[in-house]
Amino acid sequence: MTFRPFLPAALLLPVAALAQPAPQAEDPVLARVDGTPIRLSDVMATAQDVLPPEMRAMPGPALMQMLPPEVARQLLDRAVTERVLTNAARSAGLDKDAEVQRRIRRAEEQELQQAYLSREVTPAVTDAAIRARYDQEAGRRQGEEEVQARHVLVQTEAEAKAALAELAGGADFADVAKRRSRDPGAQNGGDLGFFKRGDMVPEFAEAAFALQPGQTSPAPVRSPFGWHVIKVEERRSAPVPSFEESRAQLRQKMLEEHVQQVVARARDAAKVERLEQPAPSLLDGAAPPAPTAPARPAAPQPQRR
Repeated sequence: MTFRPFLPAALLLPVAALAQPAPQAEDPVLARVDGTPIRLSDVMATAQDVLPPEMRAMPGPALMQMLPPEVARQLLDRAVTERVLTNAARSAGLDKDAEVQRRIRRAEEQELQQAYLSREVTPAVTDAAIRARYDQEAGRRQGEEEVQARHVLVQTEAEAKAALAELAGGADFADVAKRRSRDPGAQNGGDLGFFKRGDMVPEFAEAAFALQPGQTSPAPVRSPFGWHVIKVEERRSAPVPSFEESRAQLRQKMLEEHVQQVVARARDAAKVERLEQPAPSLLDGAAPPAPTAPARPAAPQPQRR
């Protein structure tokens, strides 16, 4: 059986997932297995991993009214099956098995960890806090440099030099690309649009970003794809992402930062005593070598040249 790893990005559950069970008036008994009741909250608990994220926080009664009757029956049947298997495992004495108990304790510990981190972190990462972080960093946020370029892609250096000769004679770059380039964008005159340095292989990016608008690479540029002749049409700074575009990334970053802070505070408040023992030496317990007779002088050997 595998449980969730202890990773900051995966430790945060929705606050609603940690809510207390609903009062019995809102938590009716839907079935019984060997006399043990299965309530609506039990069905909701078993359905968490199959429901869409936006439905997991909904109150049980409202959710069951929304779901088609067949889906509701399937969820109840899933809860019944799980209870049947649990009862069968207990009847077989598996709840007393040492390894099973160890895994149960581990699962309990992980749920407690997630609940604690969610309680401590989630309230701090609100939309208002994310907006404030975006505004705070706005002054330091600059768009990454981009260039718009065209290229002619050919298989040999000789072909690239022939294209350069045509361009030196006054030929239009787009026309040369349409006739000579093997790139799929040849029919667009070799236009690659705007791209950032990291979007291209290093050899191509280095040559393209060394050019100014209107300039063509003075010599063929070799890359893993072949030989290129490059012309830069325009340079610019990429637009700074809007708040809406940045929200998800900022939220994840803030969650991870707060998780690390909570973990650090908990560790600082705990008394940790490490009991690691030094790794055993290969010589530990080894017997001393047996005494030997005095060695005789070795016979002279011919020297090698």
